[in-house]
Amino acid sequence: MTPRLSVVVPFYNVAAYIGDCLDSLARQTFSDFEVVLVDDGSRDDSAQVAKLYCERDDRFRLVTQENQGLGPARNTGTGHSAGEYITFVDSDDLVPPHAYEMMIRSLDSTGSSIAAGNARRFNSNSGVRPSWLHRIPFARDREATHVFEFPDLALDRMVWNKVYRRSFWDAFGYSFPPIRYEDYPVTLKAHIDAVTVDCLASPVYYWRERESGDSITQLRFHYPNLRDRVASAEMVMDLLDKSAPELRAKVHAHFGQIDLVALMQAFESVPAHELAALVELGQRFIARLDRAALTKLTSYDRLQYEALRVGDADLLRRLAAFRSEGGLRGGARARAHPLLPWRFENQYPGLSDPRRAVPRKLYRLSREALDLHTTVTRLEWQDSALVVRGTAEVRHLPPDRRSRLAVELVSAAGTVSLPVERFDAPDSHGEIGPVGFEARVPADRLAALETDDKTAHFAVELARGPLRRRGPLRRLGPGNPGWAPGAWVAEGVWLQPVAAGNGRLVLKRIPRPWHLRSAEVRDGTFVLTGWLPAEAVGPRLVLTRAHAGTELAVDFQLHHENDGSRFTATVPMAALVDPAQPDDPFRKITTRVLTVISGTESHPLLATGLDRAVAGVHHSRLLTLTRSPANFVSLQEEPVRLVAAEVDVETGDGRRRLVVRGRWWDTEVEHTLVWRRFLDDSDDYVDVRCDFWLDGGQWWAMADVEELLPPATVAPRQRAGASGSLADWALFAVPAGGAAYAPQADAYLIGQLPISVDIGTRAVRLQPRNGTLHLEVVRADASPQSLLRSDAHPRAVLRPR
Repeated sequence: MTPRLSVVVPFYNVAAYIGDCLDSLARQTFSDFEVVLVDDGSRDDSAQVAKLYCERDDRFRLVTQENQGLGPARNTGTGHSAGEYITFVDSDDLVPPHAYEMMIRSLDSTGSSIAAGNARRFNSNSGVRPSWLHRIPFARDREATHVFEFPDLALDRMVWNKVYRRSFWDAFGYSFPPIRYEDYPVTLKAHIDAVTVDCLASPVYYWRERESGDSITQLRFHYPNLRDRVASAEMVMDLLDKSAPELRAKVHAHFGQIDLVALMQAFESVPAHELAALVELGQRFIARLDRAALTKLTSYDRLQYEALRVGDADLLRRLAAFRSEGGLRGGARARAHPLLPWRFENQYPGLSDPRRAVPRKLYRLSREALDLHTTVTRLEWQDSALVVRGTAEVRHLPPDRRSRLAVELVSAAGTVSLPVERFDAPDSHGEIGPVGFEARVPADRLAALETDDKTAHFAVELARGPLRRRGPLRRLGPGNPGWAPGAWVAEGVWLQPVAAGNGRLVLKRIPRPWHLRSAEVRDGTFVLTGWLPAEAVGPRLVLTRAHAGTELAVDFQLHHENDGSRFTATVPMAALVDPAQPDDPFRKITTRVLTVISGTESHPLLATGLDRAVAGVHHSRLLTLTRSPANFVSLQEEPVRLVAAEVDVETGDGRRRLVVRGRWWDTEVEHTLVWRRFLDDSDDYVDVRCDFWLDGGQWWAMADVEELLPPATVAPRQRAGASGSLADWALFAVPAGGAAYAPQADAYLIGQLPISVDIGTRAVRLQPRNGTLHLEVVRADASPQSLLRSDAHPRAVLRPR
């Protein structure tokens, strides 16, 4: 019978990844599909891996051809497919198990031409994170929309996060061009041609990035790659001019922000003999770019654009190096104009050149650009008061000790000024200065927040001379700020700090919360106790699996009290285990949220009674009852792997040793623990091995901190990237006979991080990144004295060994 869905998977030299990709396809909950594997002339063992899948699953079949490139290979696969629907997968990526079920169900319901969904980026080093390119087009579900109705869809340039109706695909005769960046000309035309398009906010695709990261600053010169990138953009521009001029401004602005920057950065490493060709290619590209798109560019991008327009190759090279070396971190420093002191200029390369080929006005910085920049670095409860630590500065200007800082709590009950202490801390450039602050909110102020107030937040005002800037406290740092603890601030009133959608720190006052008081594991069963308010109507307790849209009913008993009900619930681990179809195809994790259904309303339970995760093992799966960033109860199911639960720094023999530990579940598999640093623009790495041992049902991994420091003889600017770190290490576990992985950090450990330790003129900072543990070496240019008084994060606990 003809399958409903055809999945086209071209591959070329991906032996290390293709097995995982095909595994994710075999696990799909929608099973009526064929997978057309196209071997595009692979020279490694990729074809052998593909043949194994074809032998054990007749839904997989293999087509071979001489190497022609990804676009032609996709065309070959399309020609060999027969499904009612068609989709494309890159052979090093992964597809979540419910992806095709969700998209085909949507298409069957709406009759749309295309269903498209959100995406995630992933690698072992940095875990899983949202895809920046997909965050706006797929911020929420939209049925039967269109690119002319929802123009942000014009930025959805990848082919693989979609299922196409095959009759639609054939009617318009889509074919991929034989170049790199072949997706965009096809996907944009399909969006224009479609009757309607369904958008899904749930992730339907996991997009692999190299372990060292895939940021624009790591791009290296490769002229054929850039030539194809420009050719692809020109195809898209031609399409817009012919069929969709109303989308021209949005797409041209996108090219200016993404593709133009990639071209500019190539000047850092272009060989001398190809410099002229790169200038010509760049000028060809900007000749097609709308002048209106320049208004969307940053001042730095406009400067690079103008240097390219006039062909100043030397300035282009210096500008590219300045960006890649972190010169734009926090916004480049500004200086007052030598003749017009009320005017500020960005200290970008070329400003002081005696014969400047670009206008000086391009370096000008408006006073509006001198905006308030704040961060939140720590949230703690001390004697029932909430203590907030952070930084505040005027962007582009060096910190001024004469500046004045005020912090206020803003709520429906009014505005309250808070006592503030200031101290030295790293600013947005990584330099030490008087930007740190600590504000304390007394318990009575928190208790006085009004019941229906959901917008309580902090306002910061910074004044330096006549310049005064005010704005909300925002930009929550990694670890504790995003996973802040809540507390009882009055009888029956819980207060939870959380991040709002715009990055602000807000305080949620929750009276009489539906909450969990305790949890434990008994004989393979989670035993839970909690409390529901009196207004609970016929409550049902369920575990909701978000991406799958399924619910698991939980047995529980109510014990009525005057103002509500206590409940006791039991959840057998056996009912939770589903290793075949984990929601996250990379980490093999499925997350369920513990929710109470009352009438037509759904109430997630707050984890008010937990101060640590509660876990157990069933049939080689680790099940953990834990908390979300907003402190709601969740239950995770995953393979039995090491999970980091505690961190210490021990001293002895004049050395500092970093110790990470967690519960030991698997007594049969030997492990090696290492701190791993990936080399720039590469999947190659160096390891520092940890001492590893088991003791009292726990695993311990210890490393000498000094071994993780980069050589002091290397100048900071030679090593510091845009993030400001001098070296970035991630904790990896290497099981005997298995693949290395980065142990996840327990949610309650994340809530205690980051911590930092000073080592001479440098510091190491341990912090989480998408659930993995990273140790960054920072601040090589600060003196030991300033380090000792500047840290806005808690000091590591130093324990004598």
